[in-house]
Amino acid sequence: MYGTELQQLAGQAFAKAQATGNDFVMLSDPKGELALTDSQVQALCHRRFGIGGDGLIRAIPTALVAGYEHQAVENPQAYWFMDYRNSDGTIAEMCGNGVRAFVHFLIAEDLVDLEVGQSLQIGSRAGVKQVTRLAQGYAVNLGEWGLIFPQEAEQDSVDSMVRPAGWEQGLPALSITMGNPHTVVALPDAKMLQELNLLAAPEVSPVPEHGTNVEFVVPAEPLLHDGVAQVAMRVHERGVGETLSCGTGACAAAAAVRYWARGSALINVWSVEIPGGFVGVEFQANNNGGEDTILSGPAQLVARGVIGTD
Repeated sequence: MYGTELQQLAGQAFAKAQATGNDFVMLSDPKGELALTDSQVQALCHRRFGIGGDGLIRAIPTALVAGYEHQAVENPQAYWFMDYRNSDGTIAEMCGNGVRAFVHFLIAEDLVDLEVGQSLQIGSRAGVKQVTRLAQGYAVNLGEWGLIFPQEAEQDSVDSMVRPAGWEQGLPALSITMGNPHTVVALPDAKMLQELNLLAAPEVSPVPEHGTNVEFVVPAEPLLHDGVAQVAMRVHERGVGETLSCGTGACAAAAAVRYWARGSALINVWSVEIPGGFVGVEFQANNNGGEDTILSGPAQLVARGVIGTD
């Protein structure tokens, strides 16, 4: 099915990485020589005919990425750029799990030296991100979150309607940007969350300009446990389908629940349960009068190989 596309990449070394079950094909391209097509990305990410992954990440010097060379000039420490593609070949602005896996890959490839407690700047289509190595995993500052439709959202805390596959009626939702678009729906209980059919993309109205990821979230009861707010989430990712985890989606889910509860004291530390495990989300005031969103969690390389020549 994808024989020609894979033959064109024969001999190319790769790694496979995962971060709370969000999995990626990882390629190193230090000279910027890989001009990947959509079909090649689809072939590599196919779970039957290829390596398999929710997406593909190419490590390329930031100065070699057309349209983003300025990031290397303005942030010389951001030497490496995370070129992220969804499994269908489309380009995505950011992937919170992917950037943790990306830094883990850079370390494993001896492309960077990063000790526990040290930070690294990474170029991306959502801007330069700072990633800190933890004793167990990585924390990435994804920058400020915001509302995609702020005027409507200020009125009633919802701005969209989402209709899951098989449902006759839609559910109210809130559209959040984490550098990429998300639409968050709150559900009343875990049973409803478990029974959702996310094989097909939920219908969203209105749809943000560049499409959207859709998160369904259930807050814990009680919400707080030892000062940490807890929520459970499932997600249908734009260009992928349902995944075991979505880092920016976890941040968007926490931001939405926090926004809905803004009448009470703001909660800054969150634990988000996804099918692939748990990630941490923390909101921190920045020097611009806004709030940065810090995502933390594990990352792992699970395989290495070379694309076959047969």
